[in-house]
This record gives sequence, structure tokens and C-alpha cells, in this order.
Amino acid sequence: MKRIGLYFGTFNPIHIGHLIIANHFAEYSDLEEVWLVVTPHNPHKKKKTLLDDRHRYEMVYRATESFPKLRPSDIEFGLDQPNYTVNTLAYLKEKYPEYQFSLIMGEDNLRSLSKWRNFEYILEHHPIYVYPRNAGEMPDSEIPESQAGITIVNAPQMEISSTFIRKAIGEGKEVRPLLPESVWEYIDHNNFYRS
Repeated sequence: MKRIGLYFGTFNPIHIGHLIIANHFAEYSDLEEVWLVVTPHNPHKKKKTLLDDRHRYEMVYRATESFPKLRPSDIEFGLDQPNYTVNTLAYLKEKYPEYQFSLIMGEDNLRSLSKWRNFEYILEHHPIYVYPRNAGEMPDSEIPESQAGITIVNAPQMEISSTFIRKAIGEGKEVRPLLPESVWEYIDHNNFYRS
């Protein structure tokens, strides 16, 4: 059974930090591929700050096309919104019964997992791979990290955020070192994130 890691994000825009983490899981865990799942609308984020879904997918496509173990995914675009991870997992399991889908998430998401819809089902049926985040002191998770099915992976800690990049572009700062070249070209050509 092929092991696929699902790395969810708005990727607004995708940056080198996302790629470093996704590639680390593809190379240094038992996952055979990592799919970067572009989420059309996160209930916790303001919709107006998001670029159109297709533009964000195009950037992820461009960023991953030269990495054979990384794939862009627009699987959530056709699902009812707002969508929940458990629904996406059910859809994928039905569509690709020959794959084992795992979740890749930051430590901060693990700590709030108990608030996710049907989180017990997710824990029972899908392995979870967690990367550390430098988020200072965080309250203890209600889910012990030692629980079966949760693997902490010592991935590089990235202090780059899409929010920072959007703000920097709006201020006319140089951000090219933070983005894959093809992503920067797409942003620049379309005049995205400029005030």
C-alpha cells in the first residue's frame, strides 16, 4: 500500500519553508509521496486575504513540478465548503483505496487536534506526522504525543510565513530568496499582494 503524506495549507503563497518541510517528510520518513493540499477556505482565516484558489494551486504546481515525490492537490476544491479534514480523508480513501493517507502537521495543530471534527476517527485511521514549531511555550495537548499513530519527525524549523511575505511584497521589499523562482515570477507577473 502506497504511503501518502497530506500537507494541508492555504499556500498564500507557497514558499521555500513549505517545500523544505514537505521534502524532508518525503525523504526522511516512510512516506513515499507528499501531496500539498491547497485548502480553498480555512474556517479560521479571513477569506478576503486569500488569492483565488486556482492561483494558489498554480503556484503550488510550479513550486513542486521538479520534485518527483511532491505533488500539488486541488482535491478539496470540489468538496462542500467550509470543509473539514475528516471529509477530505473519507473522500480520498474512497477514491484511492490502494493508498494509506497520513496527515502532516505542525506541533501547534497537534495541540489543537482534539477540537477537530471527528478527531478520534482521524487518529484511529490515519497516521499523523508532526514537525516541531518554535512557538514558545504551548499548552499541553490533550492528545499524548506518545500515542500510537503519532510520529514526531525532527524536521527543520522554519520561521518563514506567507503572511510575512505578503506584507513584505506590499511594502516593496525584496522577497525572492524566500520563494521558488517560478512562484516569484507568477506573483510578479500577476501583480499579486502589492498594495
